[in-house]
Amino acid sequence: MKAWLAGILSGLCATGLAAEASLSDLICDDTTRLQHQLGDIGGAELHGQGLRDPEAMLEIWIVPDTGDWTLVQNYANGTSCILAFGEHWHERAPASPA
Repeated sequence: MKAWLAGILSGLCATGLAAEASLSDLICDDTTRLQHQLGDIGGAELHGQGLRDPEAMLEIWIVPDTGDWTLVQNYANGTSCILAFGEHWHERAPASPA
């Protein structure tokens, strides 16, 4: 997982596309470029999304073969930031109605 994400992050930084945010470990970029890096290059698929507020959408991207996951926040201005990432994502079956 770390090698996969390290490759994406180094690609963003090497091309000068990553913009540092207020947190030193937060990586931000243009939404289209970040989605390309995650999906087309990293093999991740968008598994879900939800509004955080009127100006921000949260997304979870997962690499099906490995279970690597990335939490991304998209802003209305066209910028997206990786908020967190990890390994061993497991889908849970929905709870049965009581």
